[in-house]
Amino acid sequence: MCGIAGFVSPSLDAGATPEVMASMLSLIRHRGPDEAGYYLDDGIAMGTVRLSIIDLSTGAQPMADPTERHWICFNGELYNHVELREELRGLGRRFRTRSDTEVFLQAWAQWGPACLTRCNGAFAVAIRDVVSGELFLARDRYGKRPLFYVDRERGAGQDGRGGDFLFASEMKAFRAFPGFRFELDPRELASTFAVWTPLPDRTPFRHIRQLPMGSYLTVRGGRAVLKEYAALELDAEPFAGTEREAAAFVRDALRESVEMRLRSDVEVGVYLSGGLDSSIVTRLATELSSHEVRTFSVEFDEAAFDESSSQQVVASHLGTLHSSIAVSSADIAANFPSAVYHAEVPAFRTAFVPMYLLSRHVRDAGIKVILSGEGADEAFLGYSLFRETLLRAAWNDLSDDERMTRLGSLHPELSHFGPANRARLKGLFEQFAVERLPGLFSHELRYQNGRFAARLLKDRGDPFADILALTEATSGYAALSPVQKAQWLEFKTLLPGYLLSTQGERMSLAHGVENRCPFLDPAVVRAAASVNLRFDDGSEEKAILKKAFWGELPESSLTRRKQPYRAPGSAVFKEQRPEYLDLLLSDTELKKTDCVDPVFARKLVTKIMATPSEGISTKEDQAFVYLLSTAVLHQQFVRGQETGEDGHVAADLKVATIVDHRNVRGPKPPGHTFPTAGGLR
Repeated sequence: MCGIAGFVSPSLDAGATPEVMASMLSLIRHRGPDEAGYYLDDGIAMGTVRLSIIDLSTGAQPMADPTERHWICFNGELYNHVELREELRGLGRRFRTRSDTEVFLQAWAQWGPACLTRCNGAFAVAIRDVVSGELFLARDRYGKRPLFYVDRERGAGQDGRGGDFLFASEMKAFRAFPGFRFELDPRELASTFAVWTPLPDRTPFRHIRQLPMGSYLTVRGGRAVLKEYAALELDAEPFAGTEREAAAFVRDALRESVEMRLRSDVEVGVYLSGGLDSSIVTRLATELSSHEVRTFSVEFDEAAFDESSSQQVVASHLGTLHSSIAVSSADIAANFPSAVYHAEVPAFRTAFVPMYLLSRHVRDAGIKVILSGEGADEAFLGYSLFRETLLRAAWNDLSDDERMTRLGSLHPELSHFGPANRARLKGLFEQFAVERLPGLFSHELRYQNGRFAARLLKDRGDPFADILALTEATSGYAALSPVQKAQWLEFKTLLPGYLLSTQGERMSLAHGVENRCPFLDPAVVRAAASVNLRFDDGSEEKAILKKAFWGELPESSLTRRKQPYRAPGSAVFKEQRPEYLDLLLSDTELKKTDCVDPVFARKLVTKIMATPSEGISTKEDQAFVYLLSTAVLHQQFVRGQETGEDGHVAADLKVATIVDHRNVRGPKPPGHTFPTAGGLR
């Protein structure tokens, strides 16, 4: 795991290039605290901050292939590097290191962009072709690792420069590039609020885009070209065997996935929430590891959010060395700005803050790699959203008794789905039994909360225009079933845009911890697609997954209903009254976040602060957290660039390797390296 950054800039003074490159890397130093290095050539620079996990001694970056034509900066892990290495050796390739980075580079040199479909991993990569002058960027198929870019040829031009192209694992790195300015984009914010996350190629800031999952981008001659290499496949052929065979098939796929993700030269731990998914990952890790497995979890003071008893049951049953961190409302309030700084996007809930604290706890325990259960609900239809979609699609064919019974089983963990509200919910489901937003039937109830939050913004336009355009432009989407469309939307929006990033990768890498997701292995996702709804009608969540591990986990883990990971919301800030809450309580401060409608925002804040928590609706709570995180983001990134103060300073950067091919100091032979012993700012 690492962080990468770089730029193509014909106009940047060559003498300033090393300082700019080092400054960009220093702003993402937390991602790779072990070492740093960068590559320079005329008009181009790219670098890496490295978290050393595979080949600790000889895996330094930037790295070249034997011909020194191709140079790579790699963020992430290639889980099938052992198998690919052997295949490439059979084709005559020779290796100088044991690193997965070199395997990726050799695969690129052998097959070009076609290598991406062979790669099973979590990665974002930059490759420089010295001969053609091309810069190649790519991102893994499920969007586990981030990669942002700015193409100033297409209209950023904030300081009159033309042709600049910037890229980085985190947007904050762009602050170090001369003339770049952060500016929130109201239209993108409205879309983010509406669908709970930025869309696959979007960010909250003007001129900054992210490389979509399963895509690559080539930059050559001032022109950037984006292509998709791996479409999301959710309609696999139904599994032909028996139910028992299907369960074994799923277990084998998961076992192989966990085995590959345990490949590491450092110890690997597991996040154990107490739910089915993380318990399965823990079970397989204990089966495959040669040492005692360490597990980690979050505990909450409030019983409504706490799952510590389930965590202890699983840890005891599997014999793990378990460690937990207790998180209070005061902890969430105190760490909210830091977590937002690392997330770089507004958030609709506070659940990412405990994950920020958990990753710090994990790193303090000496662990650099963690396995987690993300992706299981998306792949195996674990969310109640999927059962809700089936119910709404069948609504007009059911009797009143059937409707009420199925309503009661949707969200047993939520009080507003209890018996007292059943009649109101029945009316709501009748209202949304017919599709209103084309192609978005499954998510229309959820998006009502987002529609409310979007009212916080001025000049918001139609907040659903972009998600509608995305689905309309996707080949084959219209032919999917309602549940498959729901699954597609989860895989394309909330999973990469929030769960894998804001709540996942960004919180773990804030403290130099790499997260790996065994459920997001292509073979596992394909296996899930082949068995989903094949052996049940969707009434039992993840039925085949439970059968695959029956008898291997505590019965309570296999029979309890899913309890979504949650954390307290607006009540945290009402109770704690942190100083930064003045960003909303002060009219003067509120108006400084100029994309926000101060009238609607003031009404919302007034109601939140004056009303008992039980009187605050879910949509109001989410909107408040969105508003506060947006104000904090604006203060850190937009206003912070004016004052030079965002509460986070660039770290000293010790650069292990500098590869300098520029002509500024005279000609140099290819691959000439200038090691540095000190720190660069």
